[in-house]
Amino acid sequence: MRVVVYTDAAGIGGAEISVGHLVATAASDIDITVVGVSPTVVEAIASRRSQAAQFVLPAHGLSAAIAHFTTFSRLQPDIIHCNCCTPWACAVGLTAALLLPHVRVVRVDQLPLRTTDAVALWRTRFLSLRVDAHVAVGAASARRMEDFYALGRESVVSIPNGVPDISLPTPLPSRSDEALVVGSVGRLDRMKAHDVLLRAIAQVDGVRVVILGDGDERSPLETLANQLGVSDRVELPGWVENPRLLLPEFDAIALPSRSEGFPLAMVEAMLAARPVIASRVGSMAEAVIDGQTGLLVEKDSVEGLAHALIQLRDDPALRQRLGQQGREVAVARFTVQQMTTRYEQLWRSLQTTPPTPRLRVPRPRD
Repeated sequence: MRVVVYTDAAGIGGAEISVGHLVATAASDIDITVVGVSPTVVEAIASRRSQAAQFVLPAHGLSAAIAHFTTFSRLQPDIIHCNCCTPWACAVGLTAALLLPHVRVVRVDQLPLRTTDAVALWRTRFLSLRVDAHVAVGAASARRMEDFYALGRESVVSIPNGVPDISLPTPLPSRSDEALVVGSVGRLDRMKAHDVLLRAIAQVDGVRVVILGDGDERSPLETLANQLGVSDRVELPGWVENPRLLLPEFDAIALPSRSEGFPLAMVEAMLAARPVIASRVGSMAEAVIDGQTGLLVEKDSVEGLAHALIQLRDDPALRQRLGQQGREVAVARFTVQQMTTRYEQLWRSLQTTPPTPRLRVPRPRD
């Protein structure tokens, strides 16, 4: 089987790391070629697999459309797997792929977002209705994509992102008189809602926060920490090469995002046996089961997040139980191999089914 993995991402984020895991672990009888518009991204993904070919194409304009079509035609793949970091991404690649009648096209949406741009909305819907398989990274994310773009019920399938289970450093035992150390992993932008986390710890004594990542919100977050009087309890060390290795140093992980799909940081924390506090957005509630594998709070709820921090601060046994049960669930359901197996099954099934109509599509189911 010949598979082209395509992304038009300009940088490395969770979506690209996830597809890199897939490229690295797909069966040896699958010939994978990585195609994209960024040399850095294409190299990072292709380097995960020995002998994976790679092509870098123009990103915009008529030359990009021609280059995509001619490259896909020359490669003659069985499957073109488009990894979309946003629903309106990969438009050029998807269009070129859909023009090839004998190729099966898979679309993967990593983040279920809606748009108010009419052109982007209708283009996304047009392309989504014509792919042979449409995947989101969780059941709730799949339903949101169906609703946002009027695709019809059960038209988008769920394949959660997976994370490799690796050995991590053994943490030093914490003393009861020490502050609860809460970690958070992710780029510093408003979507990740680190401002909500800072406002929450301002209401809770005995909690210290370390936010691993960098981005445009660094200065506003530093200013907010000063205004709230918590700057002595907030650390912003910036970009870290491998933040996963630092997870054992934290007592809990907080992911209060305003929007998510199925973040890798969540599963990494669960595999590290760390209790996760997550906002009830995207498909996070499919892994973080309130009171069983972590604690769920409503989006933008400072009070809810503060209450969850107090629960974990005051109950070490609860932290231990949630962390251990979270690890058991992650090992059982959210490893890379489980994700890869499901994609391989999808690719192989498409080879034996009739192609989706490209010109006239069936009416979406209500």
